[in-house]
Amino acid sequence: MQLEKRMKRRQFLVLMGMTFIWIGLIARLWWIQIAATHRFTKRNIDLVKSAVKQRQQSIVLHSGRGDIRDRNGYAFTGEEHRALILFPLARGSLEGTNGLSRLSAIVGQPVQRLAEVMENAKAPLLLRNEEGKLVVLSQRQADEVNALAIPGVVALAVTERYRPDEVAKHVIGFINQNPALVQSLYPDEWASGKMNADSTIGASGLERSFDRFLQGVEPSVLSYYVDGQGNPMRGLDIRYSKQDNEYYPLSLTTTLDVDIQRRMEKIADEAGLQQGSIVVLDAQTADVRAIVSRPTYDQTKVNLATENWKNRAVKQLPPGSIFKTVVAAAALAEGIVSPTERFTCTGEYGKYHFSCWKKDGHGSVTIEEAYSQSCNIAFAQIANRVGGEKLEEYARRLGLSEQVGHVTAHLFKLDGFRQIDGEQRGAIFAPGVSRRDEGVLIQTAIGQRDVRVTPLQAANMVVAILRGGQPMQVRLVEEIAYRNGQAFHRFPLQTLPAEGIDFVTASKLRKMMRKVVTDGTGQALAGASWEVAGKSGTAQTGGENPAQNHLWFIGYAPYEQPQFALCIVSENQPSGGRNQAIEMFRRAVDELAGQTAQSLRPRAGNSPE
Repeated sequence: MQLEKRMKRRQFLVLMGMTFIWIGLIARLWWIQIAATHRFTKRNIDLVKSAVKQRQQSIVLHSGRGDIRDRNGYAFTGEEHRALILFPLARGSLEGTNGLSRLSAIVGQPVQRLAEVMENAKAPLLLRNEEGKLVVLSQRQADEVNALAIPGVVALAVTERYRPDEVAKHVIGFINQNPALVQSLYPDEWASGKMNADSTIGASGLERSFDRFLQGVEPSVLSYYVDGQGNPMRGLDIRYSKQDNEYYPLSLTTTLDVDIQRRMEKIADEAGLQQGSIVVLDAQTADVRAIVSRPTYDQTKVNLATENWKNRAVKQLPPGSIFKTVVAAAALAEGIVSPTERFTCTGEYGKYHFSCWKKDGHGSVTIEEAYSQSCNIAFAQIANRVGGEKLEEYARRLGLSEQVGHVTAHLFKLDGFRQIDGEQRGAIFAPGVSRRDEGVLIQTAIGQRDVRVTPLQAANMVVAILRGGQPMQVRLVEEIAYRNGQAFHRFPLQTLPAEGIDFVTASKLRKMMRKVVTDGTGQALAGASWEVAGKSGTAQTGGENPAQNHLWFIGYAPYEQPQFALCIVSENQPSGGRNQAIEMFRRAVDELAGQTAQSLRPRAGNSPE
């Protein structure tokens, strides 16, 4: 009897356990199928969309993000074109008929090329030629393609956000999927389900700094639904989801000039610039006209490990002798050195193993002559008189040792909004280093030891000198606009909070920079299309290869009526070789002179009588 009771009790417990397991499974299925279909797990995975994706071949025809344009309206983020869209499911239809031949005749591409594309297609794609450029169709060609009615072969208007041959890639940046970043930057949208793990977000450049404004509407997507063999499912036709909103997405109007940008990138590539940057600013407003960074990268296939995508124009480097501009400003403004006082350079300082680049020395020189000849010994002596505190003060007054990009105190939901992504601050002295140590001072005087400056800061320092001593905030974006063209927000010109230097000192610096070209280290620029002024710099890298230097040249043109301030940096160049920075500066000035002359030339039909 007891054994029978124990057996029944065990059976009861087993049945109860199985019942609870079934209840748990049913509850779990209810949770997955009904309660959490759009917000599954901590990553908020949309199970409905994921299930659809398994039977969906789709291609994005427009990202839904706002455009990024130059100052004249050119879109860096794509232009709408009609293109041929090929789905893998079309492979059978094209091979079984003379579809390839008919398609070839319409789009003007060889049959062999189309067959090769279809053979390798693993996902829907846009037809490109052998050079990788989009094959653009006319309206007539698009109509003829669609009249073929071949499943998986469609001609529609598409907008490629990133073109392979586009310029200003480091300024524009790129987008990618980063669920953790989405959740941290958009907690409200994440909680409401408007954004999820599949949402794209700006990862660098303007795409990142202005991401909240460029995030607009859902992307326009073309889709086919297929079975397990990749064949179109009957009853489910092609789906085309297109968003149409009068106001969104918002777009950006930058201060960039696409013509200048193209010219500067051509110079960098023809000069063989492997690593470095070119910055061109408006000489009066400090608006960015062009920023070039090398090495370049593919915005559609970004390798984060290489760091090629980082904008080197906003990364800090030892500036070398261009920092003598700060030393000269402090010495002249404080009355520590008079323009006529002379300094003796024998080639050696006498201690700290500190020497001049010219082994025999420069002899007796004034501060102007020492600046034009880039004399290390004279500037070491001057820096000792000026002192570390004053060097740091005047660096700040000229816009160094702080971020110089445009800042808006309050913009939409953002406080302290900065336009330029990834900009570093630079530095004059490392934390804890004595400003009164002679060995530290003489190295600081020539832009070595702890001194770090970004190319953007250096170009902006030139603008400050041209404006009579007041540094500006560097503006990269002029306006955010609605889709219908109305202004959402305009960014005004703003000065940096630093006090700046006096007009007289700024005037003296301009003359000294001119003497660099007429009598000093920049004489190779004497034959440029415009008269120019500037300062050269050679900085030891301090890295694993001490035989390499960073070559700098900062300056402006034309000399009498400045239009542009420039900074060119060629990084990690061999010691004793040609000065690539000066060569590129000359070419840049020649191109700017040509571009300006071309823009001023009367157009046909508008010439004066």
